[in-house]
Amino acid sequence: GLYGDATIEIEPLPRGEGYKWEDKIFGGSIPQQFRPSVEKGVKQTMEQGAISGNPIVDVKVRLVDGSTHSVDGKDIAFQIAGSMAMREAVQKADPVLLEPVMDVHVLVPERNTGDVMGLLNGKRGRVGGMNPMGDGRAEVTAQIPQSEMYDFPIELRAMTQGRGRYSMTFSHYEEVPPHVAQKITATYSKEHAAAAV
Repeated sequence: GLYGDATIEIEPLPRGEGYKWEDKIFGGSIPQQFRPSVEKGVKQTMEQGAISGNPIVDVKVRLVDGSTHSVDGKDIAFQIAGSMAMREAVQKADPVLLEPVMDVHVLVPERNTGDVMGLLNGKRGRVGGMNPMGDGRAEVTAQIPQSEMYDFPIELRAMTQGRGRYSMTFSHYEEVPPHVAQKITATYSKEHAAAAV
């Protein structure tokens, strides 16, 4: 048989801090040789995600307790214990989803600027400004979630009769609005449940 039990605590880190591991076990509740296995299980869950299938970031994980069995305590058992402990801790921690936000620069004929600004706003974008170029074109700048940009090239082409151009670069990560997060987690839960059957 297999036996391994791990108790962890998690706490958020500032955005961009990544991951930190602390072994706070005193004594031998989990033998030293199995503690890296607990961390390996924690990291596996962090990579796979626990609420949406996306990686878990910016968290400190503290190993605080656990137990083993002299015969059934095995490396794989502690990997599984670490993974299960992380999944359970994340569910209790009220996590948030983050999404990449892009800096978008759109060059369009001036007559299309209002329509393009409306399109960008409708994609949960924040328009930063509009600058006339002096040649009948204008540049519109905005920050938009990357997930909203998939149909943008087609929409821009149709709106400007093929005269619009755009570029985008990664800006930062931002919390997903609650109504969008609910859709993402519901979809993930359904897919995850279907895959388990």
